[in-house]
This record gives sequence, C-alpha cells and structure tokens, in this order.
Amino acid sequence: MKAPTSPFLRSVYKHMMVSRYSKRTIESYLYWITYYIRYNGKEHPSKLDGKHVELFLTHLAVERQVSSTTQRLALNAIAFLYNKYLNKPLGDVGNFRRSRVQAKLPVVLSKTEIRDLLSHLSGQQLLFASLLYGSGLRRIEAVRLRVRDIDFSHQQLRIWFGKGFKHRITTLAPELLPMLELQIQRVTVLLREDLLHTKSYGVWLPEALARKYPKASSSPQWQYLFPSSNLSIEPGTSKIRRHHIDESGPNRFIRKAARLAGIGKEVTCHTLRHSFATHLLESGADIRTVQEQLGHQDVKTTEIYTHVLKRGARGVRSPLSNI
Repeated sequence: MKAPTSPFLRSVYKHMMVSRYSKRTIESYLYWITYYIRYNGKEHPSKLDGKHVELFLTHLAVERQVSSTTQRLALNAIAFLYNKYLNKPLGDVGNFRRSRVQAKLPVVLSKTEIRDLLSHLSGQQLLFASLLYGSGLRRIEAVRLRVRDIDFSHQQLRIWFGKGFKHRITTLAPELLPMLELQIQRVTVLLREDLLHTKSYGVWLPEALARKYPKASSSPQWQYLFPSSNLSIEPGTSKIRRHHIDESGPNRFIRKAARLAGIGKEVTCHTLRHSFATHLLESGADIRTVQEQLGHQDVKTTEIYTHVLKRGARGVRSPLSNI
C-alpha cells in the first residue's frame, strides 16, 4: 500500500509500519482515523477528546447503521490513535450508542460444493484452499504460515498471533501431508536460489527473533510456506527479501474456482472457514472444540454456526412436507 499524502496520516502510517502492524490492519485503521478526522471538520485529533470519540461512534451506529463488529473496529482504530500514537489516553469512552445491527449469517458450502470447488484448483492454490477448509484458517493465517508451523508427527498446525494476537493449534488433514512435503521442497529450492543473490537477506523475522536466531532468516524452517513469486525490498529498509504471497490473491482464485464449479453463492476464503466450522458441528464435534479450533475468544461467536445448522431441514421440518 502507498503512504497517505496527508503529513499527519503519513506519520501514523510510518509509526504502524515500524511497529510491524499488518498491511490489512494499517489500511483499516487509516480508513477509520481519516473518517474520524473528517467527521470532526478536519480538526487535529490532539485537540479532540473522548466526547468527540463517543459522538463519532454514535454516528456510526445511528446514521451509518454499521454492525457491532464494524463499530468495534472503528473504536480500536481511534484508541490506537490516542493511546499508541498521540500518547494521549482516551480513558473511559463507554457513553455512546451501541450498534444493534446483527451480523449476517455466514455463507456455508455443502460438502459436495467444497469438493467441486477444490476440483477446479491445482498445485499451490489447491493446497492453500484445502488448508482454509481442512484446518479452519483465516486467510491471513494461511498466508503467514511458515514451514516450521507444520507438525507432521502430530498432524496439526501451529498458528501464531492470530486474531487478537492469540496462538492456537488446529487440526491438519493427513491427506494434505504429501502436498505439504512437495510445497516445502519448492520453498527450499527457492531459498537456495535466493541465497545465491548476494544482496538477499532471507525471510523477514520479528526483531526479537532475528536477534536471538541470527541465522534463522536463511533457514528453510523459517521460510513462508506460500512465498511470493518475486523478491522485494523490505519496507523501511533496503534489504531484499522474499515475502509471503499477497493476501488479496487467494480470494480471486477461489472466486474463479467457484464460478467454474457453478456455485451460485458468494464464495471467499472465509467461506471455507465457515464451512469447516459448520461441517465439524454437523459431524458431532462439540462447540467448545470448534471454538478452540477457530481461535474464537468467546463461544458466542462460534454459536453463529449452530444457527446455520438449526435452519432448514436439519432444525425445523417445513409444514409443506406434511401436505
């Protein structure tokens, strides 16, 4: 993403880049910070306080009618602005209208639709989509997977710093092991080629890990499982590295596969995660297990999938069937 043209927003952008926020988080936070500034007549945020924040959040609920999730995301962005960037803690800003707009029920594919969709993918794309469905991963979690996160012996994946910066372990389908081994071989070959490049610094690592394991960036185990096809310059430095694939790509090839499979639903990467959860519950898994697999902090978030199962023939028999 490009740095904003506004000097203030550009400064916020650079602060987030240095702090290693994800690209998606930076884009989202900048959007809501910009909106907040415009809502307040382009007044500098340092001259505003908690009351202005509460009015803004109420505006989102009443005028924009955003969902509670969106309102919470906007609050997180503004809280970052004051607490982390301006060093001007907001304090209690609970006096605002909470959004009552319900989140949409998730789109879920049937097992036949999953099979048809996967049949129109191959190679790395097939492996990526299979992990989303087979392990219930979020798109960004799959993108950030490193070779070392795959536990072949216990057939599980280690997810680091998922949503809410939580770690978890999730299941790994044994059917994917041969594909994973082949993908790791490809990653290893790419690494060897990169290391022949005199200016290549290997893969990016968090600063603390890079200090603790100075040779890890050139180790196959630390490489991204889904590496980018090209080397690139690391933001903020002049170091040449191979990053992971761009997270916008998977939605494109999954939507294309869905069209080729003749699936009439709106299908994204997250649809495969929704399908993973629903099919687990359908097969008899208890909701707490599904909650742990998905990495949900609150079981109420997971309960949305029970609502999906209770609708239609599995939950309520239609009166038409009795005529």
